[in-house]
Amino acid sequence: MLYVVVDGFFGDTGKGKVVAYLATADKPALCVRTGAPNAGHTVAWRGESVVLRTLPTCFVYEEAKLAVAPGALIKIDVFLSEVERFGRGRSYVDFNAGVIEEAHVEAERRDEHLMKTVGSTGQGVGAAMVDRVLRRLKLAREFEVLKPYLADVPAMIHEFKNRGVVIEGTQGTFLSLYHGTYPYVTSRDVTASGVLSEAGVGPKAVDHVVLVFKAYVTRVGNGPLPGELPPEEAERRGWAERGAVTGRPRRAAPFNLELARRAVLLNTPTQIAVTKVDVLFKEAAGKTRWQDLPPDARRWIDELEAQLNVPITLIGTGPEPQHMVDLRREKGVK
Repeated sequence: MLYVVVDGFFGDTGKGKVVAYLATADKPALCVRTGAPNAGHTVAWRGESVVLRTLPTCFVYEEAKLAVAPGALIKIDVFLSEVERFGRGRSYVDFNAGVIEEAHVEAERRDEHLMKTVGSTGQGVGAAMVDRVLRRLKLAREFEVLKPYLADVPAMIHEFKNRGVVIEGTQGTFLSLYHGTYPYVTSRDVTASGVLSEAGVGPKAVDHVVLVFKAYVTRVGNGPLPGELPPEEAERRGWAERGAVTGRPRRAAPFNLELARRAVLLNTPTQIAVTKVDVLFKEAAGKTRWQDLPPDARRWIDELEAQLNVPITLIGTGPEPQHMVDLRREKGVK
């Protein structure tokens, strides 16, 4: 079984928590992360809030192999630090993954358009992508310190597919370079098709595309956010958050059905996950069974499913991976 997990809004929807849940529930043999270290995926684990910028959040299942895709970018120090903490003896990086060097970080932070207009995280990702397009970026295979971790990740995905593979996308649909709110976007396509391309997987190999929404919408940095609330109102509702990498405050807005429909069109999901339902409906906190959710939460989810015409199978009710209502078997999509 091959799962692809992608974000339906502007990032920050809780992909990391969803992937961590799938790891503990399905016990996949291999998890692969795409993207770059400008995106932090957060998972609450053993009393700690863990932010991963390179390895997949499947690390919570200790038998899973952890790999970085050929289309991804890494910072060597970040990769090695995460391997040491969370993935010793089971971490891999594809030969062709690109490497961000200090010169890329410096170039990006000197660029006023990126830093002030677009609102870049300043991690050197855009500058490294420019070098990759110009065919001068150094790849993982060129660095001696990475040799113990080098692997053919597309071949690994093919090898382990029958034992379970999860591919973890980064950022969000409307930050896609091609399909997002350009120019306020990231430097790659982060829809399901872009994630598959980065991982080296053809669309016919995929069993499930899980599109992750949050019960409200947040966005870090500049660019449009329909229905944006004043910061004090977001605070009052309990929607005030900060970016996992930069610590910048996230702007907030109510759930946007129009954006959700567009994300469904762009990603063709087989199922949908909705996180932070407990923030919208306090009595949902920590629940793991559909019948234990408050009636207004069940009604909201049913109405959303009818509007999007895709089964909502995973419902996040708290920060821990196990705070999840899993309806995959009931809805016949597992």
